[in-house]
Amino acid sequence: MSSLREPRGPLPPQVYWRRRAVVGLGLLAIIVIVVLIIVRPGGGEPTSSTNPDPSPSATAESDAADEPAAPTDPTACTPEQVQVAAVTDADSYPPEQQPLLSLTLTNTGSTPCIATVGTDVQEYVITSGSDRIWSSKDCQTNPAPAEVTLEPGTPLSTTPFAWQRVRSEPGGACEGERTAAIGGGATYRLTVTIGGFTSEAKPFILE
Repeated sequence: MSSLREPRGPLPPQVYWRRRAVVGLGLLAIIVIVVLIIVRPGGGEPTSSTNPDPSPSATAESDAADEPAAPTDPTACTPEQVQVAAVTDADSYPPEQQPLLSLTLTNTGSTPCIATVGTDVQEYVITSGSDRIWSSKDCQTNPAPAEVTLEPGTPLSTTPFAWQRVRSEPGGACEGERTAAIGGGATYRLTVTIGGFTSEAKPFILE
C-alpha cells in the first residue's frame, strides 16, 4: 500500500507522480467521452425525419388513381348506334303460304345502349310499288311498352308472326272477310319501324 502513496524507483518521485496524473487525466477523458456518447445533449427533443410519411390527402389521391373508373350506365340508343333489319322467313311464297315477319336490332356502337322496343312503338308495313297494302298498326290490339339494353354487336330479334296475305286500312274493319293481296309473282316490300328507327325495305314475292 505504501508503494501506491510513495512511488519507489530509480527516478525522482515527481516523475512517477506526473505519470500517474497523465494516466488519470486520460482515464477521465475516456469516461467523459463515453458519457457524452450514451447521454447526448438535447436527445430528448423530437428530430425531423428525412423521409416523412405521405400526407392523408396524397395517400387518398394515390389510392383513387389506382382504382379503375366506374362503368357508366347505358344511355338511350342513337340512330348512329342502331341498325334495324326487316326480316321475312323466305324470299318467295307459293299460294296459300303465309310469310313470317320479324325484325332484328343490332347495336353497331362500342358501348351498350337502351332501346325502346315495345309493341306500342313497332310497325310493320307492306307495300307494292306506291300502294300501301298492309300495316300491323291497323288492327293492333293491346300494345305494350318495353325497353331492352342492346349490347354491342349482339343482334336482337322479335318473334316472327304470320301475315295473312290480306290488305288493311287505317281505321278499317279488322273482322270478317278482307281483300286478299294479289299473287301470281307480285313483288312486295316489308319495312319495319321500332322506337323511331326504320329499316330498309325487304323485298319478297307472292306466287
